[in-house]
Amino acid sequence: MKRPLQALLLALTGTGLLHTALLTDTYLRYVKAGLRPALIVSGAVLLLLGLAAAVTRDRRHTADGTGYGHDHTGTPRVAWLLFLPALSLLLHPPPALGAYTAARADTKPVAVQKGFAPLPATSPLPLTLTDFTKRVQQDRGRAVEHRTVRLTGFVTPAAEGDGWYLTRIVFSCCAADSQTVKVRVHGSEAPPADTWLEVTGTWHPRGTLGTRTAEAALDAGDVRPVAPPVNAYTDDLPLRPSEER
Repeated sequence: MKRPLQALLLALTGTGLLHTALLTDTYLRYVKAGLRPALIVSGAVLLLLGLAAAVTRDRRHTADGTGYGHDHTGTPRVAWLLFLPALSLLLHPPPALGAYTAARADTKPVAVQKGFAPLPATSPLPLTLTDFTKRVQQDRGRAVEHRTVRLTGFVTPAAEGDGWYLTRIVFSCCAADSQTVKVRVHGSEAPPADTWLEVTGTWHPRGTLGTRTAEAALDAGDVRPVAPPVNAYTDDLPLRPSEER
């Protein structure tokens, strides 16, 4: 690969990173929000390196007239494929993780919680999938029994049995270390995979509530499509664009 093309590759990659991290929320498909400054710095460094390489090459070419940068070192043609990810950041970013990944990923272990605060009287009660699972399997006070709760996630088809899964994918750092949190939903026909929903309902009685035998499952009363939240790769209560701080 000739030196001008190497400089162009650096500049394209840097521009793609800056576009993704500065002008859109697309970067949240791949990394946690806290890594945004690192992406911006990385993009700026790559862009500056590309521009510096191009300027240096032009100056040397002008100074000695030798055609500096016309390289015949035999770089493998496969190196041209490096332009594909650089261009994709600008023109067609890779899709977000969804049901395909969730169906094949490890389920995030739910940490043991010693005590539980009383639940507010709000009905329906908004809960994360993790909090609902903890209440179902660990809360000996059975606080979620007969309570109407509201959970938010996307649809993952169940491989076997009845129902389907309401799912959140959780990043510890980035997409490479993602894990899933799932709650099985009964009493409603499965919407298309990857559809984001708010599901309102009550605990589906299977197993002994407050113990590990209880299934984290919901009898759906109301199923409503919603736009994907800004914090799609956390298991927090959903944050909508109008709610950002």
